[in-house]
Amino acid sequence: MKLTQAKTRVVLGSFVALAMASSATGQSTTKLWTSDVVADRQRLMKLNGASWADAQAKLKAGNAEAVAVNAETMALIATQILPLFPEGSLTDKSKAKPEIWQKWPEFEAASKNYVMQAEKLRDAARSKDLAATEAVAKDFGRQACGACHTPFRVPPPQQAPAPPAQQPTR
Repeated sequence: MKLTQAKTRVVLGSFVALAMASSATGQSTTKLWTSDVVADRQRLMKLNGASWADAQAKLKAGNAEAVAVNAETMALIATQILPLFPEGSLTDKSKAKPEIWQKWPEFEAASKNYVMQAEKLRDAARSKDLAATEAVAKDFGRQACGACHTPFRVPPPQQAPAPPAQQPTR
């Protein structure tokens, strides 16, 4: 197992264990959040990204059925997105665009779309049909993640391509 897969599984396992422990003790899962909403949403999105990366690795290995747990995790994460974007939470640490609050109904729709896309991926994975799961996953990034990131998130800085290696002269 690769190190990144192991780390992803540890993160996902920790999240699930924490959620289960909270519900078993009767405590609210709101205890997961801190007073820093930007840090909380960034933490949640990193978990989401790790789950998607793990799903892609499972698909690459030909294990469609195993993707279901990742897709379910992403669907659950999507239900937590809107509360993590209260008005006034645009800071210099945030990659959120002001358009989130200017176009709140569209942001809500993008969040609901993400839930639907994750559930579609989950259902395909549960069918154990590798081709069907790969077909849904092929467009997942663009249709689920991109539907929100493109209009509502500042794009990450583009790294300049590495200069071509020079061939030794003889």
